[in-house]
Amino acid sequence: MNWDKDAIFKALSDSTRRVILDEISERNELTLYELTARLIMKHNLTISRQAIAKHLSALEAAGLIISKRNGKYRVLIFNKEPLKNLLKGWID
Repeated sequence: MNWDKDAIFKALSDSTRRVILDEISERNELTLYELTARLIMKHNLTISRQAIAKHLSALEAAGLIISKRNGKYRVLIFNKEPLKNLLKGWID
């Protein structure tokens, strides 16, 4: 798949989004509640779940995360393929 490089760079330009990606990539599957708790407890971020959801929308639009329903929860999954594709042209 051909990923939108501008969307990827825009998503990565925000430090909060990079922290969110770090957390999702570390655990691979997190619910929004788990992610919120980790951001508050581990990174001392005072951020609402609504603000996190907005950041998640940008990350999902760039293809960097995938969300799926697991019962009543939304599970967030890290997708490394856009990053691999982005760097492929420069490092091959």
